[in-house]
Amino acid sequence: MAAPATLLNSSVGKKIVMAITGIVLSLFVLGHMAGNLQAFLPNGAVALDHYGAFLRELLHGTGIWFVRAGLLLAVGLHVWAYLGLTLKSWAARPKGYSVTDYEEADFASRSMRWTGPILAAFIVFHLLHLTTGTLHPHFVEGKVYQNLVTGLAPVPVALFYILAMGCLAFHLWHGAWSMLQTLGLSHPKYLKARKAFAIVFTVLVTGGFVLVPLAVLAGMLK
Repeated sequence: MAAPATLLNSSVGKKIVMAITGIVLSLFVLGHMAGNLQAFLPNGAVALDHYGAFLRELLHGTGIWFVRAGLLLAVGLHVWAYLGLTLKSWAARPKGYSVTDYEEADFASRSMRWTGPILAAFIVFHLLHLTTGTLHPHFVEGKVYQNLVTGLAPVPVALFYILAMGCLAFHLWHGAWSMLQTLGLSHPKYLKARKAFAIVFTVLVTGGFVLVPLAVLAGMLK
């Protein structure tokens, strides 16, 4: 038991935790985005409602909450590992550098300190908004398409979703890049492939998500 605990408390262990939970969360947002895009099908309302019913049936109703709990656990471990690495970094460099060189640390990595909290706030809001309906005045259980459109119709809400997806873009870009490095693909010969993967995955996921609130604001989804 001592060895796993020692590994988890080390920087390497926390990076591994961040990489594994990052893979889980990245696969989830990819699947979630693909599911949302069903709203653009000719029978989008029916397709999205059937998709929601399929997930509830597949996970036997209450089972979906176990999946959500697992995802929240992944988020919690991801945040725990990030905070642990950040505190270690601050402890090793308490005064900071007189001149900061950002050649190796791009804007996405440096922005984690504020994109992370915004995404955390968004996750809580999103669950209360489109999952439980607590913050959705027109929420109807099982009416996924209707809840989506009426929920994103208020401009401030739609803009918050778009802002959150902008933060997700920075997070995914840096996360995909560093995750591949943690998993051993840090050799210079993989540099172009890592960069291409990070760009394509980030644009695909965040672009797909942003299309929905933009389409609602434009009246394409109603």
